[in-house]
Amino acid sequence: MTDLRSAVTTRWIGRPLRRREDGRFLRGQARYVDDLRLPGMLHLVVVRSPYAHARVLGIRADAARAVPGVVAVITARDLEDSLGQYAVAGVEGTRVEQVPHPVLAGDRVRYVGEPVAAVVAESRAAAEDAVGLVEVDYDPLPVVVDPEASLAGEVRLHDHLPDNVLFRWEGKGGDPEGEFAAADHVVRQKFRIPRLAAVPMETRGAVAAYDPGTDLLTVWSSAQGTHRPREQLARILKRPEERIRFIVPDVGGAFGSKFGVSPETVLAAWAAVRLGRPVKWVEDRRENLLASYQGRGMVAEVEVAVRGGRMTAVRARLLADAGAYLYPSTPVPPVNTAMLMTGAYAIPHAHVVLLGMATNKVPTGPYRGAGRPEAAYLVERMVELVARELGEDPVVFRMRHLVRPDAFPYRNPLGFVYDSGDYPRALEKLRELLDYDRWREEQRRARAEGRLVGVGVAFYVERAASQLWESAAVVVEPTGRVVVRTGSVPHGQGHETSFAQIAADLLQVRPDDVLVQYGDTDLLGRSIGTFGSRSTTLGGSAIVVAAEKIRGKVRRIAAHLLEASPEDLEWQEGRLWVRGVPERAVAWREVAAAAYQPHRLPPDLEMGLEEVGYFAIPRPVFPYGAYGAVVEVDRETGAVELLKVVAVDDAGRIVNPLLAEGQISGSVVQAVGQAFTEAFAYDDQGQPLTATLAEYGLPRAVHAPPLVSEFLETPSPLNPLGAKGLGEAGTIGAPPAIANALMDALEPFGIRHLDFPFTAERVWRALQERRR
Repeated sequence: MTDLRSAVTTRWIGRPLRRREDGRFLRGQARYVDDLRLPGMLHLVVVRSPYAHARVLGIRADAARAVPGVVAVITARDLEDSLGQYAVAGVEGTRVEQVPHPVLAGDRVRYVGEPVAAVVAESRAAAEDAVGLVEVDYDPLPVVVDPEASLAGEVRLHDHLPDNVLFRWEGKGGDPEGEFAAADHVVRQKFRIPRLAAVPMETRGAVAAYDPGTDLLTVWSSAQGTHRPREQLARILKRPEERIRFIVPDVGGAFGSKFGVSPETVLAAWAAVRLGRPVKWVEDRRENLLASYQGRGMVAEVEVAVRGGRMTAVRARLLADAGAYLYPSTPVPPVNTAMLMTGAYAIPHAHVVLLGMATNKVPTGPYRGAGRPEAAYLVERMVELVARELGEDPVVFRMRHLVRPDAFPYRNPLGFVYDSGDYPRALEKLRELLDYDRWREEQRRARAEGRLVGVGVAFYVERAASQLWESAAVVVEPTGRVVVRTGSVPHGQGHETSFAQIAADLLQVRPDDVLVQYGDTDLLGRSIGTFGSRSTTLGGSAIVVAAEKIRGKVRRIAAHLLEASPEDLEWQEGRLWVRGVPERAVAWREVAAAAYQPHRLPPDLEMGLEEVGYFAIPRPVFPYGAYGAVVEVDRETGAVELLKVVAVDDAGRIVNPLLAEGQISGSVVQAVGQAFTEAFAYDDQGQPLTATLAEYGLPRAVHAPPLVSEFLETPSPLNPLGAKGLGEAGTIGAPPAIANALMDALEPFGIRHLDFPFTAERVWRALQERRR
C-alpha cells in the first residue's frame, strides 16, 4: 500500500489548500433541509410538554382540527401498534436499562419540551396556530433535576427503576484498594460539570416523501450520517431498510447533536406514509434548546493516591445527568469519561464506577468531545491539585508522570490501548510556546503589585475513530475525472477539500479533478458517518483502500498500452512512463478513456475504473495534546480576562493544516464558552432557565482569545494515513487549562476549586467569601 505518512512521499496531503466548498456557502447557494419545497408538501409542528413531570390525563384536539388548513393531529394513541422503539444497548460492557425515548409521550411526560402531539397542516403558520389549541390535561408530579437527588430515589421517574439508574459501568485495573491503603497522601475533590447546548447554526429538521408506486420512503434530514439514521428509522417504522432512502443535504453544523434520527423525524416519516403527501418538520431555536439532546452534565467525586511523590491510583464515582430517557448514544460520552480517568499518565491502578441517572430533563448525548472533555477536566484538575499539595511545579510534575514514548502501545488500567505518541515532546513544546517561565516571572511581579495573574497547563488524550470502520467508492470517468463517494458526511469539516487531496495524491491528479459525493444511502451499500473525530482516520483510509484498487488496474492498463510490465512503470502528475524511457509515456486521461474501450484492455481485465473500499481498524486511535492558558482576574469585579491560549496537538498525519487550524480555533472558542458563559440551567421544578439565546451564554466572536497553535505528527500505526483526528481537540484540552490558570490566579486567596462556568459573579463571590 502507498506510504502516505510522510511528506516525502506525498504531494497534496499536508498542503494547506483553501476549502473548495466555501464558495457556494458564501454565495448563498448551499441547500439545506428547509430549502426543500416539494409539491403538495405539508408542515408538521410539535405540541410539547410545559411540565417536567406529569401524568397525561387526556388530549382534546377538536379545536385544533377545526383550524383551516389542518390535515391531522397525531397523538400517541394514533401510533400504537404501528411503531417500534429506539434500540438502546450497552457500550464497553455497560449495563443499560430499556428506557428508550418515546416518539410521543403516552400517559406521562418527563421533561419540559417532550413531544406530546403533533399537528400537520398545509402551512407552518396554520400548524402553529393549531398547536396552541391542542388542550392537554396534566397532573403534575414531583420533579428531580439533580443526579445525586435522583440516586436517593425519593422521586421515581420510571416505575421499574427504583434507583433511577438508566445505565451503569464499572472498571477496575491493578490493585487500587491496596494503593490507597498504602498511600502517603490522598487528594480528593468533588466536581459539578453543567450541561451544555450544542446550538448549531441550522436547527434540526427533516422532509419525508412517500411513493406508493415503488413503496419507497425518501427522507431528507440534517444529520451526521445516512445509513445509521436510516437503520434507526427502519427499526422504529417497522419498515425494511431497502424501502427507505435517506439523504443528507448541506448541514449547518451539528457538534454531535444530529447523531441519530429524532422522534420528530420519525413523526414526519410516519405522517408522510399515512397521509400520502410530503411532510416537513423544522424546529425553531427555542425548540432546539428545549428538545435537542444536550451534552456534558456530571457530578464526580475523584480521589488520587500518592506514594513516594508519585500518583499511583485513581478512584472515582461518576454520576451522569442522563435525562429522562435514553437515546442509543446517551451512554457513550459518560463511558468515554470513565475509561479515560487516568488520562495521559502512567497511573497503574484505577477503579471507576459510573451511574447514568434519570432526571427530569431532556436526555443527553454526544456534544463536541463526547465525554473526553469531562475526563480531561477531571484528570487535569486532580493532577493540578496533587502537584500543589506536594509543592511541585505543575509542568515538572506532569512530565514525571506522562506515559513514555517507548511504552506504546500502552494499555491504561481501565481498558483503553493508546496507539502511539510522544507525550513529553508535546508538553515541552507547550512550555516553549506558552513562554511559561517568563509568565511565571510576570506572575510574581503582578502579585507584588496586587494583581491576580494565573498560568495553567493541561494535557489530554482522547479516544477517536469509534465504530472502527467506514466505506468509500472511487470512480474514474472516461474523461479522467475522479469521483469519490464517501460514507462520511460533512457539516463544516471540509471533506470536499481534504478527501480530494487524498485521492489526488494516490491517483496523481490535481484536487480540482476530484469530485467528492456524500449524503445519500444510494451512493454506497453501507456506511457509518461523521462524529468522534473519525472522518480522516476511517473515511480517508477507506478512500485509500478503494484508490489502491484503482491504482492496480490503472497500472495494468497503462502497461498494456505501453507494451511493458506494470512493475516497470513510473507514475507522477497525470503521466505514466516506462522507467528509464520517459518518452514511452501515456497520459492519465488516455488510460481513463481506454478503461471503457474493451479493445484497448488486456484480455482478462474487466472494463471500467470503479472500486469500493471498506477500511476497519482493530481498536480506536488516540490523539493527544498539551494546552496552556494565561488569565488575569479583576479582584474588584471578578471578571476574568483570557490573555493567551496555546494549543499543541498531535493528531498523527495532518491532511490539510489550514482546515486543522480551523478546527482548533473553533473548538477553542467553544471551550471558552464552556469555561466562562455556558451552562444550561433548570430550576428545582425542571423549568429551563436558559431556553433562549437571550439567557444561554453562547460565546461570540469578541470572546475568541489570542491563540497560538502548533501541530506535532506522531503517525498512528493503525491506518495507512497515520491519522488520528482533531475535530474536538480544543473542547478537550482548553477547558482544564483555563480552569487551572484561574485557580492559579486565585491561589493567594486559598480558593481551591470553582466549578464551570467562571462568570464574573461566581469568581467575585468566591473572592468575597475568602476576604470575609
